[in-house]
Amino acid sequence: MLDILKLQLHSGNATPISVIYAVLLSFVLSTLIAITYEKTFRGLSYSRNFVQALILSSVVAATVMQAIGDSLARGLGMLGALAIVRFRTNFRDPRDIIFMFASLAAGISVGVKGYTIAAGGAIGFCVIAVILYFSPFGQTSYFDGMLRFNLENIPSSKNMLEKVLHDYCKIFALITLRDMAQGNRLDYAYHIKLKRGKRNDDFITALKKIETINGVHLLMQEKTVEL
Repeated sequence: MLDILKLQLHSGNATPISVIYAVLLSFVLSTLIAITYEKTFRGLSYSRNFVQALILSSVVAATVMQAIGDSLARGLGMLGALAIVRFRTNFRDPRDIIFMFASLAAGISVGVKGYTIAAGGAIGFCVIAVILYFSPFGQTSYFDGMLRFNLENIPSSKNMLEKVLHDYCKIFALITLRDMAQGNRLDYAYHIKLKRGKRNDDFITALKKIETINGVHLLMQEKTVEL
């Protein structure tokens, strides 16, 4: 029976079994991290490509660390090769950077045969991320859509708008407001969260009943939809 804790621990050259095991373990751990990221994600900028990058980066890190091994020359050569590549990806959320580091750390730990450290660190990271999601440190009110429109600048139209928002939205927050047509009209942008059971098309229909409203655009963001 294969003892996974003794896979190539004392040899400078990786065996096919240890390589396969490292790739599979890094894949499993990074998938766990990616699932945790997806389940604890809140916002309007979900990216499938980023989730896939979390998984693939761990496998790449494990492969690179196995290739380097204990060789200083290989390490310097790999550093020079990576310096040629320019990474220009901008992270939209500091939390995304932490998840990327967690995935890379899991891959690196697996690559240097620290299997227990890799598994313990990845599982511990995911558990803490879930705890923070439900803790007071997590965001208690969040939005699932953005509403844009312009409205005539008169009290009756504003009162009707307030009524529709209160009837259909659990949470709404004004993010931009600017003048149009020399102040005769106002352009609004809201972050909104609809009440349970309220439908998007019914909400749009209610807004369009306001006679002076124009340019109604509602962008709804689900967890599995990419923007």
